[in-house]
Parts: sequence; C-alpha cells; structure tokens
Amino acid sequence: MVGGGPLVQVGVILASIVGLWVGARLLVDAVVRLARRFGLSDLTIGLTIVAMGTSTPELSVSIDAARKGMGDLAVANVLGSNIYNLAFILGVISLVKVIPIAKSLVHRDGVALLAATLVGGIAILDHQITRLEGALLTGLFVVYTAYLLRATQSETAGSADGPLAGGGLVGDVTEQVSFRGRDLVFLVGGLAVVLVSGDYMVVAASELARGVGISEWVIGGTIVAAGTSTPEFAVSLVAIQRGSLGVSVGNVAGSNIFNITGIMGVAAVVNPLVVTGAALETLAWLAGITLLMVAALWTGRELSRVEGALFTSSEIARWILGILG
Repeated sequence: MVGGGPLVQVGVILASIVGLWVGARLLVDAVVRLARRFGLSDLTIGLTIVAMGTSTPELSVSIDAARKGMGDLAVANVLGSNIYNLAFILGVISLVKVIPIAKSLVHRDGVALLAATLVGGIAILDHQITRLEGALLTGLFVVYTAYLLRATQSETAGSADGPLAGGGLVGDVTEQVSFRGRDLVFLVGGLAVVLVSGDYMVVAASELARGVGISEWVIGGTIVAAGTSTPEFAVSLVAIQRGSLGVSVGNVAGSNIFNITGIMGVAAVVNPLVVTGAALETLAWLAGITLLMVAALWTGRELSRVEGALFTSSEIARWILGILG
C-alpha cells in the first residue's frame, strides 16, 4: 500500500520507472553477454534476448496487476506499450537518424507482428482472456521464438563492432568484467529490482487513478505503458547511436510480439483477465499503428524523418485524447 496524496503516488511511479530502467538494463546487459558467447547475431539478439529483457517491466507489471485482479491495468499496459514502442520510440529514433530496415525484418518479423496483434486482438474481443487463451498465446510466442532462432542459426555474429560487442549496453564497466559470476549477479539483481519496482508501480498507478478520477485503463495505457517501455527506449536509442540498426529496430518488433503473446498470455494464465470496453478502442488504435508502420517499412524499407514525426505526433495525440476522456 503506497498511500499519500497524488503527488506521493506520482513520485512513487517516477521512482518505479527509474527502478525498472536500471533493473532491465542490468538484466539485459548480463543476458546479452551470455548470448554473445553462443555467437548470436545483432538482429537475432535484438528480436529475442534484448526484446524479452527490455520487456521484463511489462511482464512484472502485467503479472502483478493480474494477481491483484486489475485486468484493465494488465492489458492496457501491454497494448499501450506496443503503441508507444512503435509510434513514439521508432518515431523519435527516426528523427535522430533515418532507419534503413533489413528485408528479413520487414517480410518475416513484420508479418509476425501483424499476426501477433491479430491473434491477441481476437482474444480481447469478448472483453476477457481466459487461462486457455493465455496458454495458447504463450505457446504461440514459444513457437515463434524457436522458429526465429532456427531460421537465423546460420547467421554469424561476425562483426565485433556492434553496440553490444565493445562496451555493454549498460556501460564500459560491465564489459571490463569477464567473470560469469558477475553476469549472474547482474541478472538476478536486475530481475529483483524490476519485480519490486513493478509491484510499487501497479499499486501507485491504481491509487492515482482512483484519486484523480482517471480510469485504470487510461493510466495503464499511458503513464504505466511509457514507464515500462523506458528500457526499450534507452536500448534502441543507444543502439542506433552506436550503429546497430538490427538491435534498435529488432528490439521494438520483438518486444511487441513478446508483449501481446507471451506477457499477456502468461498474465492470463496467472489469473484470467477481464477488461472494459475501452480495450477495443485501444486495440483498434494499436492495429492501425501496427499496419501503418509495417506498410511504411514494407514500401520503402526505411523509416524517414517525416514518417517518424507523424508517428510521434500520433502518440502525443493519443495521450491527450486519453487523459481528456
């Protein structure tokens, strides 16, 4: 129980965001270094290891919300994070640098992203996600990940000049340490920080929503969604600045697939999720943004600054419309 007034709850949410960011970065850095030892490529690491690592805040928050019977908060966090990842994160990154996209990412993973959004959307249409539906969603994610790793096993990590090769995502300190024991400490410690921060964020967000008269759905789809997406934002921005487009864009695409299949699925297995009618509006927005993003990448195989500005503006508009009701 957080308690206190709205200012205290906002402070707890901001502190939780910092905790989620730090914990996820520690976890991602450790797991990526372990993945490097197995020779995985930047794109594969971005779509799988980094994507799942940076989505641990969403996983923690959604599962915790499901346990507390807050279906709106759990699902709004997933859908809102996916919209935020595509519209805001990729939009802002493209303003920093025009993003050329690999053909395989557009054709294979773009289709996978559309399919995951469609399947997840079908599960939400009746305003509830049962344990069986959750298990099916989770199973689909496992199948996709296995296929992805098998399809990319011929790729070589080859280049040692990616952002994950020299100096870890967290910084040069972790790269100087070569002991596997230290990697394990970072992994476990990062996971613990994420779990604790996620629990505090759920409680504070719920109390804030009740205190200021804003629905849990709006809070979950905006403030909580953006907060849990800070690791994706940080990792993608660092990756693009260091020249690894595969990690930057693959992280966003992989995170979205993981969110709507793996995370929403696991949360529903923990406790069936019941949502309000607002879920369908957000779902429609997500479907539109996903379709537009994949179409933009498919036609030009790059995300221009103009397109990035339009996507970023759409996310700002969504926040304004949501908060104003």
